[in-house]
Amino acid sequence: MSFLFGQMNLHLNGQKELSSHKETIKIQAPSVVKVPLVYGNIVYNLLVKEGDEVKVGTKIAERNDHFYVPVYSPVSGVVKGVEKVINSSLKPTDHISIENDGKYEVNKPLSPLDFSTASNEELVEFVKQAGIVGCGGAGFPTYVKYNNPKNIETLIINAVECEPFITADYKMIDTNMDLLVTGVRAMFKMSNAKQALVAIKKTKKDLIGKLQKAFSEYENIKVSLVPDVYPMGWERTLVYELTKKRYQKLPSEAGCIVSNATTAIALANALVNGMPITQKVVTVSGDGIKEPTNVLCFVGTPVKELVNTCGGYISENITVIDGGPMMGRSVTSDEFVITTSTNAITVLQSKKEKEIPCLRCGRCSDHCPAGLQPVRINMANKTQDIVALDKLRVNECIECGLCTFVCPSKIEVTEGVRRAKRYMALKAKK
Repeated sequence: MSFLFGQMNLHLNGQKELSSHKETIKIQAPSVVKVPLVYGNIVYNLLVKEGDEVKVGTKIAERNDHFYVPVYSPVSGVVKGVEKVINSSLKPTDHISIENDGKYEVNKPLSPLDFSTASNEELVEFVKQAGIVGCGGAGFPTYVKYNNPKNIETLIINAVECEPFITADYKMIDTNMDLLVTGVRAMFKMSNAKQALVAIKKTKKDLIGKLQKAFSEYENIKVSLVPDVYPMGWERTLVYELTKKRYQKLPSEAGCIVSNATTAIALANALVNGMPITQKVVTVSGDGIKEPTNVLCFVGTPVKELVNTCGGYISENITVIDGGPMMGRSVTSDEFVITTSTNAITVLQSKKEKEIPCLRCGRCSDHCPAGLQPVRINMANKTQDIVALDKLRVNECIECGLCTFVCPSKIEVTEGVRRAKRYMALKAKK
């Protein structure tokens, strides 16, 4: 494939040493937490009203369209109502405000479940009711992947964490190895797979031995070492690396299910302790933050609280990113809150790069993991040539950011492709 499409990946300076070996800082929830009631364009149904008392684990809302995802209170206190708060998409969206009483009284919404004796159907229903979503940033409902799996040969646990700066998965694995093993074993059972592979970069030498020891007694669960290149954590890249199979839409077409390592830990915590995701370990790093580290915080905590915990910004001339520097979204305010799927806040010093005309070097195409031609997509977008955009498969772009990163002309190629995707979506609606 490399002969036809080019390198399709790149080794990046991860700069993970900024946070990887520091102790995780635990912070308390603010006096008022604000839990989002929106996922994309989907609005959740509210299950409580102003003045209601809630505890940690009280179900406060639920998504109930073609997917079901319950939302649980991260603190105990009193519901203050619903208000509009800006989120990482820069849109004011509904958030439920809860006045934190500081007691953190718990109302476990789930009864602990022994996965080894439960049926697959019981396990999947448990995952659904626990509201477990992908913790690697996407937030996709986990139960959907394991609902009636067919012809699955390999379960892949993604512990690659390939974006620069981010070490949240690394810290979660290192400090929750027993829960990881439990979560992986439960996922393995639900998947009906023949084998499970825990994928981690071969450069994570201090963690590889611990993983191998933890899974040594399980014959069909192996630790698989993958190259330290970006975007190795993308499902298509990881599936091909481990199985040499490609697919069109879903990993199941290649006989695989892929789940994030921290998601497995969250599942195990629900199984063992009866608790949904109410807290998150979030990497706060980059050259624009004074003291990069990982922060354990409550869902609904404003990003500015994490920034203050890490010493604040280096200067006023910074860019705040929800996620990693490659695939994250730049945000103009640090008032947006941590969600169940947040894994990183990246703060970079703003540097104005001088853009020059395209050199036609082809580096963006050579490195595109989806095998696209970003420069041609950009050109077609400028002329709004919808036929050309369709032929160039613009909607297959994963917005990994490599095309911008490798561009010697300093062109914001990824942003151009994003605009093309939005244009195509708008045309499709009309």
